[in-house]
Amino acid sequence: MTVSRPETPIQWARKACDSLMDIYAAAGNLPPAHRWHYHQGVFLCGMELLAQTVQDSGRYMEYIQQYVDNLVDDYGNFYFARDELDAMQAGQLLFRLHEQTGEPKYKAAADKLRCLLLTLNRTSEGGFWHKDKYPNQMWLDGLYMAGVFSLKYANAYGETGLREVVLFQERLMRKHMKDEATGLLYHAWDESRQMPWANPDTGCSPEFWSRAIGWYGLALSQFLDLLPEDDPGREELAKELQGFVQALIRYQDGASGLWYQVVNKGDQKDNWLEASGSCLFVYTLAKAVQFGLAGEEAVIAARRGFEGLTEIVEWDEQGRLLLPDICIGTSAGDYENYVTRPKVKNDLHGVGAFVMACVEMRSLMTT
Repeated sequence: MTVSRPETPIQWARKACDSLMDIYAAAGNLPPAHRWHYHQGVFLCGMELLAQTVQDSGRYMEYIQQYVDNLVDDYGNFYFARDELDAMQAGQLLFRLHEQTGEPKYKAAADKLRCLLLTLNRTSEGGFWHKDKYPNQMWLDGLYMAGVFSLKYANAYGETGLREVVLFQERLMRKHMKDEATGLLYHAWDESRQMPWANPDTGCSPEFWSRAIGWYGLALSQFLDLLPEDDPGREELAKELQGFVQALIRYQDGASGLWYQVVNKGDQKDNWLEASGSCLFVYTLAKAVQFGLAGEEAVIAARRGFEGLTEIVEWDEQGRLLLPDICIGTSAGDYENYVTRPKVKNDLHGVGAFVMACVEMRSLMTT
């Protein structure tokens, strides 16, 4: 069927949200169905950002509340994985619901997630293990999954000490996982050097995976949004984001405007352009420009990336948006591990990141 393509970034964001809302009931089958999970959390955080931006929170916030209320009872009880940082991500949805409704169950649920930080295992330096099943390992993903929730909790409920916890975790990841030559960060680090992928000298996984690096950029950007203006950690984060966007620009594919699954190996014939990481990079570039940390080069790169994403969008028979070429959930590994991962359409990793990128691109596409 012929579909009228959206014309503005906000229209693209609305189309993505509306398409998934038409396919999935929030309280029923938003995948993975009936689970407190970061897949839904990422998509719904994108939806919440859209609702805030267009000041049209009604049906979007209702959809988010339906997801949360399907899992969280009247006392704030709910089932969630108690041995991993990923479980905290969807907790970002609780704060606005608590603010808007005043219902204590949302704070009670947030309190439970906050307490995870008291029980999670740590490396010898105090870095959170990503999951218990990945002992002694820090993953880039975890900085976003737990860090943004923690800063929102600090702002909402006054536990300001959480800010330094978050900044400390970022410093540890940068210390162990940043490659100074490329400006990129490795997906994971194993303090014990026991994993097959771990470099025996550094403990790092061997490749730069796009979505993990994207989570890092998302985390840095949202940390700067959430930290008070006078927080002493802002300057260090701003400097890091400034250098990080230069690395993103360096590895952007010239023809498509997107980024490869293994970011720095676009010359390898089995590598491929991956949508979710590309969305997160466009978001990060746009935020860096908004913060005044990047200039015209970043504006051009962000626009090229956004246009590249809209070019690959497909449509189903009902005229609903389909975002293709999204890598499924992926553990750390070698090059073959990443390039042979299945690609799917409308995985919530990708659609949520797409919505976030669209919302932040609104200011860069109007000049």
